[in-house]
Amino acid sequence: MNANAPTPYDYDLLVIGSGPAGHHGAIEAAKLGKRVGIIDKSADLGGVCLHTGTIPSKTLREAVLYLSGFRQRSFYGRGYRLKARIHIQDLMFRVNEVIKRQYSVIEDQLQRHGVQVIDGHASFTAGAHTLKVSSPHAERELSAANILISCGTRPARREDIPFAALQVFDTDEFIKVTEGEFPKSVIVVGGGVIGLEYASMAAALGSEVTVVEVRDSLLPHVDAEITQALMYQLRRAGVTFRLGEKVVSVEALDTTPLTTVAHLESGKRLIAEALLYAVGRQPNTDMLNLAAVGIPMEPRGHLKVNEAFQTPVPYIYAAGDVVGFPSLASTSMEQGRLAVRHMFGEVAENRPELLPFGIYTIPEISMVGKNEIQLTQEKVPYEVGLAQFDEVAKAQITGDQSGLLKLIFHAETLQLLGIHILGDNASELVHIGQTVMMTGGTIEALAKTVFNYPSLAEAYRVAAMNGLDKLRRR
Repeated sequence: MNANAPTPYDYDLLVIGSGPAGHHGAIEAAKLGKRVGIIDKSADLGGVCLHTGTIPSKTLREAVLYLSGFRQRSFYGRGYRLKARIHIQDLMFRVNEVIKRQYSVIEDQLQRHGVQVIDGHASFTAGAHTLKVSSPHAERELSAANILISCGTRPARREDIPFAALQVFDTDEFIKVTEGEFPKSVIVVGGGVIGLEYASMAAALGSEVTVVEVRDSLLPHVDAEITQALMYQLRRAGVTFRLGEKVVSVEALDTTPLTTVAHLESGKRLIAEALLYAVGRQPNTDMLNLAAVGIPMEPRGHLKVNEAFQTPVPYIYAAGDVVGFPSLASTSMEQGRLAVRHMFGEVAENRPELLPFGIYTIPEISMVGKNEIQLTQEKVPYEVGLAQFDEVAKAQITGDQSGLLKLIFHAETLQLLGIHILGDNASELVHIGQTVMMTGGTIEALAKTVFNYPSLAEAYRVAAMNGLDKLRRR
């Protein structure tokens, strides 16, 4: 069959949602010469990632670090601040500028690759290969040989939490606040990635922060040593952790200033000027009328896919946050690309075990590969090489002496099995180790590498030498 022969459909691919998975999936298909349409509300181009998630929250983090003077405190004292009183407008100026610029980048990329942006809300119909697209002015049906679902998520909410109150926020709302001074105290309900990122920002701004998490530990997918080191640093910054605690009710009081009261199952009462509810996200799959095409949803609204991101309906694929963990922008981009290559019969290598994770707390965390608990359960003989950032000259220069780089490697073959980093620029540093792991490299390769001096990358050589020394001492 001629792959370029005309088809009875309006498009070769229709993409639902323009976040990282949809955006990169659409461009990948366009590069393969396919007719591509991407359906989203024009104001939402770029998805949650651009408007309320990854881009604004990470930009906010940089604004916090700059205006609070956080990075300079190791030299000038814990009371050092670049600006004495930080207003939310100061923080959001930088956020809004970056959103505008990145929106233009995405818009330009789609135009250059000939991807048609279709304004509206998409849902499935009883007809095969057909989507209904609804907008305030019109409703129409479009057909496609293939469909990629990448409609993203929204914050999960509890009905009994008073979100209508000005001092109670979900994670999308928190980034949209534009007026007044930053709250002097914040209760963060949820100790996951998003909750901890915002908790660390608030602490850097000088707020009293309390994190309430129903589990007895934080970040179960992160190496335990790294998690403990993060908690130590956050406690030093003024964060209080209430682990194994459940919020049973929340009151929003009309006082001056506004306050919230969180009642815990244990009987404790927490009082603060603001409350951020950061307990997970809900896929937008419930808005797609999936029953019309017979695609079931998992209990929390996620879609089950195979290794090629294909749903039970062969011509419908799903990628990004809608398929669940790890729900990262970087992995969503790759999932969208891989799904499209599979649907059009193109070869693509998928190595999910070597996808990096970045958690943008203060200090940040990044990792790739396996941690000690996983390797112990798999009965793999391993050794660990450590580099404390206070041993690295560049970290002393920049003022980050609390960081840690941890290499895990096979005790017999010396092959690198995991990279785990806490500290400034962790999400950049991890890619050095990731590249070595992609080629099946060993810790000896890092021990023999000459890095720029001074540089944070030098921590790799310090950690490699530390690990090899441990083997020699055996």
